Amino acid sequence: MTNHLPGTFCWPELATTDQAAAKKFYTALFGWGINDQPTGPDAVYSMFTVGGREVAAARSMDPQQKSMGIPPHWFSYISAKNADETLAKARALGGKVAMDAFDVMDAGRMGIVFDPTGAAFGVWQANKNIGAHLLDRPGTLVWTEQMSTDAEASRNFYSKLFDWGVQLHEMGPMTYTVFLRGEMPAGGLMQITPDMGRMPSNWLPYFGSDNVDATTAKAVELGGTAIMPPADIPNVGRFSVIQDPQGATFGLLKFLPRS
Repeated sequence: MTNHLPGTFCWPELATTDQAAAKKFYTALFGWGINDQPTGPDAVYSMFTVGGREVAAARSMDPQQKSMGIPPHWFSYISAKNADETLAKARALGGKVAMDAFDVMDAGRMGIVFDPTGAAFGVWQANKNIGAHLLDRPGTLVWTEQMSTDAEASRNFYSKLFDWGVQLHEMGPMTYTVFLRGEMPAGGLMQITPDMGRMPSNWLPYFGSDNVDATTAKAVELGGTAIMPPADIPNVGRFSVIQDPQGATFGLLKFLPRS
């Protein structure tokens, strides 16, 4: 990848309470390399790499996040042509701007938004760093999906904010939304139902796997938990959902070959 079109999920970032342990888990699970970038006297930003190309990152949670009871989590960034304009549009559509746009040195410009249902995401305007340099292959981001407390509100917000198209799929009793960037899938959305228990709206990244069952088993061996064991999605592929040893959640996914 040399650039990301606006409206692309371009960077998954892990916020964790034990960065060293998280690095050990994910490098063992995916075979990721590490490129640590100092960000302060006692802090580093750990870039995960595949074949030397950056695909994700990990950072330690700051004391404020811990004091607020925010658990370890994967955080998703969406590319934008102009971060300031995107944040202003998000605010006008009923989102809450938690962090106004600012420059990350010469890497790019970013801001943080809570959508009307409470799900957080980042906006990334690339300068010298586009985000992930590889997508859609094993060990890289292949899908990002929102679980929402109000799917209709989420659908309206994101379709207007990023000019995403909307494609609805009836999957038994559930309606699954596929957001479209032009003709290409951009992300997914589903309603949180009562049987899922109490859960806040959130964006979940999925990483590619050649063998979801084997990768899930390996994650468990490494101290993770299979929240959702491997299962087939008819006409889509096979997936599972994992919680890492510190408590951050992510998905594994192998798409069926495209016809």
